[in-house]
This record gives sequence, C-alpha cells and structure tokens, in this order.
Amino acid sequence: MKKNMIDKYTYRVEWLEGDNVHIARCLEFPSLTAHGNTPGKALAEIEKVVAESINWMEEENEPIPEPFGLKKLKGNLTLRVPPETHKKLVMKSAEEGVSINQYILTKIS
Repeated sequence: MKKNMIDKYTYRVEWLEGDNVHIARCLEFPSLTAHGNTPGKALAEIEKVVAESINWMEEENEPIPEPFGLKKLKGNLTLRVPPETHKKLVMKSAEEGVSINQYILTKIS
C-alpha cells in the first residue's frame, strides 16, 4: 500500500457527548470508526485503522476503495421521481424560465 494514500481519504471527526469522546470516521470505509480524547487523536486512530484495513484487503486481494477526492466524476446524475413530482418540476422550472436540470441544480446547490 502506498503510505501517501491514507491521507487522500475523506475523514470526519465529531464529538460524542454521551461517551465524552471524539469519534472519527472515514467516508470511503463506512464501517470503520475510531475514537480519541482529542480530535487529533481520533483522526490519528482512524488513519491507523484504515491503513490496517487496506493492508488486510491487499493480502486478501480485495478491491480497495478509491478516495473520493481522486475520483473522476462525469457530472451525470439519474434521478427517478414519481410522475406527480416530475410534473411539479416541469411547471416550477417553466415558471422560472429555466430547464428542469437548471432548476434542480439551483435547489441542490
């Protein structure tokens, strides 16, 4: 495993009041968590857990998730909605004088 890949993953650290601890997660490995008394310690711990998991996955020839920040996305998104919702979107976008795509984009941005 390339050591520099560990810092390319997406991490989140949050305070867990009930347990009086910081919890760290890696979004590319949603089942993994680690904790620490400070945000820095929690982050260091989750990075260790991710590194160990990747080493194990390599040994088992398992696919290793690509960091979100390195993914090349096309920008296409397919969304299925009920016909009634589709009709409302057509009308709302027409009222605003924009395409449905542009209307939805402004709502989610």
